[in-house]
Amino acid sequence: MPNPIFTFAFIIATMCGASFHFVMGGGARRLALFLLTAWGGFLLGHYIGVAFEINILNVGALRLIPGLITTFVLLIFAHIFTSGRTRQVTRR
Repeated sequence: MPNPIFTFAFIIATMCGASFHFVMGGGARRLALFLLTAWGGFLLGHYIGVAFEINILNVGALRLIPGLITTFVLLIFAHIFTSGRTRQVTRR
């Protein structure tokens, strides 16, 4: 059985990625990118909060604020790097 804090963090990160996709739009590939970015960003933010001892709005052992900030920063970067991409159509 998974740890409840891990499950809660997974749910929060999934909600962040899905809501970012809802606001910014895109297809299934962008949804997958945003979800993976949110999961990785939340994990990275949590570990940054542990390393720098940021104790703002902790939920048990989970560092919520550093996780959310890092998640949204990485989601914005992912959006910027993928939104300017244009496809070149080859005509035959």
